[in-house]
Amino acid sequence: MSTSPKPTPPLVLRHLAIVMDGNGRWAQKRHLPRFFGHKAGVDTLVKLIDACRARGIEHLTVYAFSSENWRRPEDEVSGLMGLVIVAVTKYLTKLARDGVRIVIIGDRETVSDRLKRAWNEAEELTRNNVGLTLSVAFNYGGRWDIVRACQRAVAAGLRPEQITEESLSRYLATVHAPDPDLLIRTGGEMRISNFLLWQLAYTEMVFSDCLWPDFNEAALDAAIASFAGRERRFGDVAPVSAR
Repeated sequence: MSTSPKPTPPLVLRHLAIVMDGNGRWAQKRHLPRFFGHKAGVDTLVKLIDACRARGIEHLTVYAFSSENWRRPEDEVSGLMGLVIVAVTKYLTKLARDGVRIVIIGDRETVSDRLKRAWNEAEELTRNNVGLTLSVAFNYGGRWDIVRACQRAVAAGLRPEQITEESLSRYLATVHAPDPDLLIRTGGEMRISNFLLWQLAYTEMVFSDCLWPDFNEAALDAAIASFAGRERRFGDVAPVSAR
């Protein structure tokens, strides 16, 4: 007597990571300076935070400025730094009221004191919030994160035999969050660009041609639907019924 296979339970999306790519190209298509694309991208992010909260996503980690982005034109970099200050001023009260906890992950040593103060203000005001955790990767690189974790583990006195995947994970910038379940990259590129190299080991990925300022709830739902239809095996083989 044959029995039909049990339905696979739907995947739970707790942690979403996003590479917000395409801001500059969005602006150039409209014959605007690239800065206007980054400004529009911030507005899109705030809308997507609300959408993630509505869908029960607990963690959202976004790639805002990589450690390699310093190579961009000086006026664009300067504009991005100023945009962070403006975004904190414009949206921090709303995010705090909505229960969003903000965590900045990245190298703070090479940014201005003014930017550090804005980060500290955002983190301090939302420290006790228990809603969605928004981790903003700014001046961040995956290789930097791993190297720093090793340095911190050694400084904490760990012996070589004590350095394991589990112990090293406690020194990563994302220690406050589980590894991402899903990565979305907009803008048509299909690479992770030194983002969360350790944490993305078994993350599902969706690459979208949509430029980030145009990314909306429908695009988010399409990515979530793609994720929900997959089977995460973490190196294991598929069950016989799925082959």
